This record gives sequence, structure tokens and C-alpha cells, in this order.
Amino acid sequence: MKKQGLTHIDEQGRAVMVNVGGKAQTARRAVARGTVTVGPKAFKMLLDGTVPKGDVLATARIAGIMAAKKVDELIPLCHSLPIDSVEIEFNYDNENYAVNITATVSVTGKTGVEMEALTAVSVSALTIYDMCKAVDKGMVIGPVMLEFKSGGKSGTWKRARESIKGSCDIV
Repeated sequence: MKKQGLTHIDEQGRAVMVNVGGKAQTARRAVARGTVTVGPKAFKMLLDGTVPKGDVLATARIAGIMAAKKVDELIPLCHSLPIDSVEIEFNYDNENYAVNITATVSVTGKTGVEMEALTAVSVSALTIYDMCKAVDKGMVIGPVMLEFKSGGKSGTWKRARESIKGSCDIV
């Protein structure tokens, strides 16, 4: 028995994994976005491809994809999902010396992939930080947010542009 309104808490207040056994498999997709502000020196090195640790964005893309596939190992009570697709895109924000990250995750399953998309963005951002920290330790990660989700009982949800001040531009 679950506690009223809380899907991961039972009547005794214990954490539980939601039973999705009776749910239908549907196509589900989630898009998350985030930003890493790296500063002028690291930004120039990213653009020039001269960061000493190597190809930062290729490494960050692989890290994000790997992280999306391991969400059930990282976040308690998340289900293991047979992910169909993870796409990670980067774009440069020249004005703010930043890299915008977009992760799109798709699955045909019984539960959504919001956590997978958010984790992909977060780990991609952390990888950029790790690979550029020798150049500038003052980098800032965030905001990281869900922008869109579709599928499942709750249907489609899209972030209202005005709901988060400073949210990433849609690429």
C-alpha cells in the first residue's frame, strides 16, 4: 500500500520501487538540457580543439550516453530500462562562454526516461568540467532541467519558456 500521493513511499513510510508490472509498454521520450559556463580561456581552447586532455565534447557525449544506460545503478528506485536511443548534442554560447547540452532519450517501455535524460546531461556536463578543470576551476554547471517528455499515462509535457529564468535556448 502506498502513502497517499507518494509513489515511492509505502504506508509505513518505507521507500519502495513502483510496481510497473501492469502498465502497458508505450513509446516514451524525454529531452533534458543543461549548461556549462567554462570561462573565456577554456572556451577558446574548446573552440580551437586545444584542451590538453583531448576531444572534450566527444568524450562528454560518450560519458552521457553511458550514464543514461546506468541510471538504475545510480538513482535508488529507478527501473532498469532497455533504452532505444540516446542522443547528445552540444552548442556553443559565444556570448556567455558556455556549452549548452541537450540529451534526448527514447524507450519503448512501462516507465519514462526523464531521469535518463537528466543524468545524461549532468554527466556530460561533469565530463566537460573534468576535462577543462586544469584550465579553469571556476566553471559553473547549471541549470539542468527537463524540457519535454512524452508517452505513458501522463502524456506529453513541455516546459513553459517563462517557468525557469535563465533556461537554455532550444537548439
